[in-house]
Amino acid sequence: MSLFKARDWWSTILGEKEEFDQGCLCVADVDNSGSGQDKIIVGSYMGYLRIFNPHPVKPGDGVQPEDLLLEVQLREPILQVEVGKFVSGTEGLHLAVLHCRKLCVYAVSGTLGNVEHGNQYQIKLMYEHNLQRTACNMTYGPFGGVKGRDLICIQSMDGMLMLFEQESYAFGRFLPGFLLPGPLTYNSRTDSFITVSSCRQVESYKYQVLAFATDADERQESEQQKLSSGKRLAVDWVLNIGEQALDICVVSFNQAVSSVFVLGERNFFCLKDNGQIRFMKKLDYSPSCFIPYCSVKEGTINTLIGNHGKMLNVYQDVTLKWATQLPHIPVSVKVANLQDLKGVIVTLSDNGHLQCSYLGTDPSLFQAPRVDSREINYEEFNAEMKELQKIIKEATKTQDILPKSEKHRDLIVTAEVSPDLDAESQAIDSEVKAEAVPSVTVKITIQSRVTAQKPNLAVCVQAPLAVTCDQFVFDDLEPDSSETVVLSVFLKENCSPSELEGNCVVSYSTPTELNPEGIPKVAQCNFRLPLRLICFPAQSSKAANHKLTIDTNKPPISFLTIFPDFVDPSEDDQANVLGFQFLTGSKTTLLASKTSQRYRIQSDQLEDLWLITKELMLRLEEHFKKQNCKDFACTFSGSIPLQEYFELIDRHFELRLNAEKFQELLSERAVQFRAIERRLLTRFKDKTPAPLQHLDTLLEGTFREVIALADAAEENQANIFQAFTKLKSATHLVIMLISLWQKLSTDQVAILEATFLPLAEDTQELGWEETVDAAISYLLRTCLSKSSKEQALTLSSQLCMPKDTSKLKKNITLFCDRLAKGGRLSLSTDSATQQAAVMPGLSEDAAEEAEKP
Repeated sequence: MSLFKARDWWSTILGEKEEFDQGCLCVADVDNSGSGQDKIIVGSYMGYLRIFNPHPVKPGDGVQPEDLLLEVQLREPILQVEVGKFVSGTEGLHLAVLHCRKLCVYAVSGTLGNVEHGNQYQIKLMYEHNLQRTACNMTYGPFGGVKGRDLICIQSMDGMLMLFEQESYAFGRFLPGFLLPGPLTYNSRTDSFITVSSCRQVESYKYQVLAFATDADERQESEQQKLSSGKRLAVDWVLNIGEQALDICVVSFNQAVSSVFVLGERNFFCLKDNGQIRFMKKLDYSPSCFIPYCSVKEGTINTLIGNHGKMLNVYQDVTLKWATQLPHIPVSVKVANLQDLKGVIVTLSDNGHLQCSYLGTDPSLFQAPRVDSREINYEEFNAEMKELQKIIKEATKTQDILPKSEKHRDLIVTAEVSPDLDAESQAIDSEVKAEAVPSVTVKITIQSRVTAQKPNLAVCVQAPLAVTCDQFVFDDLEPDSSETVVLSVFLKENCSPSELEGNCVVSYSTPTELNPEGIPKVAQCNFRLPLRLICFPAQSSKAANHKLTIDTNKPPISFLTIFPDFVDPSEDDQANVLGFQFLTGSKTTLLASKTSQRYRIQSDQLEDLWLITKELMLRLEEHFKKQNCKDFACTFSGSIPLQEYFELIDRHFELRLNAEKFQELLSERAVQFRAIERRLLTRFKDKTPAPLQHLDTLLEGTFREVIALADAAEENQANIFQAFTKLKSATHLVIMLISLWQKLSTDQVAILEATFLPLAEDTQELGWEETVDAAISYLLRTCLSKSSKEQALTLSSQLCMPKDTSKLKKNITLFCDRLAKGGRLSLSTDSATQQAAVMPGLSEDAAEEAEKP
């Protein structure tokens, strides 16, 4: 844009470290010279008032001493300056200066000088008004259609319009629904005030409506009166523009349609007098100020819009006609007639850069130097290309997006779990009802090979487990340094967890030459908690409601070998039978067959089988791994306990329904409570006391109902958490049994876990039932589909809470049925098509269920 720089005609810097804003600039013939030449009036937040009359010898000259007609320091910051017919008895122009708590009107006059210093100018205070409220901005005009004089309207920071008929105060009115002040202007054609409220609406108020509304000074209490004034003061028209406005301007030229211009944060609006949009322009920059002016084309209006990119754009209606570069960001722009030059653009920046400029071109004289031609050395280029390809090949072998090996990591975090429980339990605020709640110590070590800035350690265990401290913040780690922290894990809530694993995450940043702040990185590790943390040895039980049998291909191992922490060596009867009692009270029994290669796990609760079964398989795998036995395998040939699993699903879903009911009841009681409060408030504020008619009794009863419902909802939420924990344990067990039953690969088990355990936490908005139902339905229509017809069915794109669990239970049953008939889990669409072709036929009932949407 160097070609379209604004041509500097005259410029100056005002003061030192002064601040200026939108209302601080005004151009007018303030001294009533009658020459038609405008003067530039500038006020600053430091209280300086300056009046300029530029007379450069040639364009681009700096300020001359005689250009400054007047400079006065007033005692208060100047918010806005305007020029109009503000003094009664004369139609001469006077200067109005708005301070925070004062409005002053001055007469500017000049005296012819007899020496070379030129004319002398001075200001005379005609009158002033002390304001009871802090002012924000003002506008002026012939309010009510008066002739030959201008009235002033000031908007306060709390939403009051204060109107002054020159030397006297007329009245004040509060704007309804006011929050923050916006730009304010007066439209003489409709005799109305236009502003933009905090609701991002352009609002118009008739002067006559303001004059006949309730006087703001007669009110007693501000809050009550703002409400009452909102009812009485009716708005003429409203237009929602959806954004805050920077400025409003009303224009009326002979050849153009009368319009109201509104400059928003991202759009530029042109409205008719009745609030209808004539046109709007979406801006691709952030504007800072604007001013419409007369256009040479009939029926159009030109507009100057300054932005924060130091640009000044010229629009003819919505068409961009010119763009020019400014040396500063303008906060105010005016068009003036100076020294017989019409249409001079006057701009002011927030730090006091005042410039008068005109549009034109400034061609660049720079010419690019001629490049010396040289012959291309193809051998050097080929050698360089081979070297670059070698570097690229090495880089693709060791991609940074993949995890580095442990010896190449910048920072390593390790967690060591103590083999023994703490001698003195560190459990804090545990809700477990057992006699003693054990805890185990975890030692976490951070080793850094490089400089690690702002390292933070977060330790996470799944509820109902808890840690004594889960967040650690360290100082910057030097290369080859380490930090160690010790914490304890314990069972906090009165239910068994679904996982006995924890996770440590260290976030840090490593500085580089190009980025001294550091590149953010993460290191993490997992740790396994001992089974003794949540259960202890107990007497075995012969009778149980739920039993599972795990087959192996190796002879059974004595429990003295694989469960040394639970078996007393002096008791030989525990070699094949072992009892576990959870801290929550339930019991589980583990039996090893003496004649076959089987293990049986039995318990009264289905979810309690999971952790014991998982611990058994992990310890068997570790035992045979130490024996260098690589062909050890476990299988399951029994039936999947789906009916017992469905009972846990129904229990969890029932509690979710109860939560919805509690939420609806709480909402109803809260509405009732607020309605009673409003009635009581009206009675208490009434000047003539009236009987309460038992409203206080009704309020107390409703309050008790709200508290009781809130307590019940809180208790139901705790029950939902326990039910979801049990459901997760049972789901883990079902996933393990299906994988052992169908001998699934690691990838297929991962798909199964992602299907049945998609959520870490269960919420009312997104629950386990609808998420799992959507995942299973997807698998049934892709890799487990029976035909191409099922693949063509579309799934619902919206997850919402179902009415019941019947569809979910049918889909789970059908899912297991198709796995039993040869289906295989895969996320590839090609394999899904092949699978649909080779799968054996299903029963008629199963096929009907699959075809249902």
